[in-house]
Amino acid sequence: MKLSAFTDRRFVSLDVTSGTKEEVIRRMTDLLSRSRKVADADIFLSDVLAREELVSTGVGYGVAFPHAKSKAVRDVVFAFGRTTTDVDFGALDGNPVRLVFLIGAPKEEEPSRLYLNLIAHMSFLMKDEGNRELLLSTDSVDDVLRLFDSVK
Repeated sequence: MKLSAFTDRRFVSLDVTSGTKEEVIRRMTDLLSRSRKVADADIFLSDVLAREELVSTGVGYGVAFPHAKSKAVRDVVFAFGRTTTDVDFGALDGNPVRLVFLIGAPKEEEPSRLYLNLIAHMSFLMKDEGNRELLLSTDSVDDVLRLFDSVK
């Protein structure tokens, strides 16, 4: 699976201004609002924040996967952001987050297999310390997209 098929260089930011978890999610939603796959950024943001209230999407190792199925999303899409400073996401391991993948999928249709497969591939990618280090250190969106497509 090529992860880059679900994003675009316009949805990659290597300098997301940090703040609270909610502020970072809002900034990431602003990135995805540029996509034709997101019909209404405000509704999508509300759905992501509601999902985040259920349980933190900070999975550990400085990574978070905020996500939601939403009526405001037309097709599976994601944005990637690297924050400028550590952000408290209430991660499972207690560590702050710097790498954020915001994922959206349509609520009405049945994208569950694709949606879950995408999250699984991202999780696999982020288990590798070298991959995380590359995302933390690169200044190249092209490097990020190449890394996304390195997962088999």
